[in-house]
Amino acid sequence: MLKDQDRIFTNLYGMHERTLKGAKSRGHWDGTGAIIKKGREWIIDEMKKSGLRGRGGAGFPTGLKWSFMPKESDGRPSI
Repeated sequence: MLKDQDRIFTNLYGMHERTLKGAKSRGHWDGTGAIIKKGREWIIDEMKKSGLRGRGGAGFPTGLKWSFMPKESDGRPSI
């Protein structure tokens, strides 16, 4: 079995606290603020460079899909 420090998802089997507080205690939110401060365009560009694709039949590129989101927020969550 892998050690927690070698896992991407350290609570995959639900052995640790499942709350946000538990995730923070395991370091899952470390660096999130710095990523958000880099801005919407940087995040979308990184997603495009990653090559991540959706799980639907067409496998549409995630970064491209995110780039279609309105740049101005109307109060709903967005990048």
